[in-house]
Amino acid sequence: MKFAVTLAFFLLFFIAESLFAAPKNVVLTYQATRNGKPFANVTETFKQTGDQYAIESVTEGVGLAALFGKRILRSQGIVTSEGLQPKHFEQHQGDNEKKAISADFDWVGNQLSMKSKTGVITEPLVKGLQDVSSFPYQWMLFPPKDEVVNLPITTGKKQRVYSYRTVERDVTLKLEAGQFQTLHLINANENGAGSEKEFWLAIEHYYLPIRIIIREENGTTIEQTLTSINAE
Repeated sequence: MKFAVTLAFFLLFFIAESLFAAPKNVVLTYQATRNGKPFANVTETFKQTGDQYAIESVTEGVGLAALFGKRILRSQGIVTSEGLQPKHFEQHQGDNEKKAISADFDWVGNQLSMKSKTGVITEPLVKGLQDVSSFPYQWMLFPPKDEVVNLPITTGKKQRVYSYRTVERDVTLKLEAGQFQTLHLINANENGAGSEKEFWLAIEHYYLPIRIIIREENGTTIEQTLTSINAE
């Protein structure tokens, strides 16, 4: 009994230290390319006040892509001993309300409500569910340690478990924002359905993503590379 209590204490201490060490304010900027050609700039902000967090991701097109308006993603929720717990997620594309997507998380009632132009879908909440804006910051609080990481995520239209596998550790990347030691993750879903993603997480910068590659089903490759970082 005494050993169990001691072990529980150290586990809680480790969790508290991990959460305490994570930054409360993060600003990341990226350049995005489509098939090697610049098409957008991305600015992401994470802010924690008390146990509340707010994330905003703004993608602003360059050239002809600017005609589609800004793509804005927002996630709000609380920070718990298990990391981020989203309450509300929304996505907007310019002024086109038909493309608006949102998700509301009822953790007490164990219900996820997803709203899009096709209507509202309500499903039971999967434990530890993140949205597409919050999940990279979950890694900031709990860095991926296992060879395969499973993470339930909702896009606002559906929820599923995404799997990522570590393929390289301590990989050096030189970007406009500086030189980083990274952890390289690739998609590990067995069915291979949907977009394939790769992440390079900055080991000495809270495992924040500094390079992201998305390979879409239609053959398009989108790459985001970090141009500046501020985390405190």
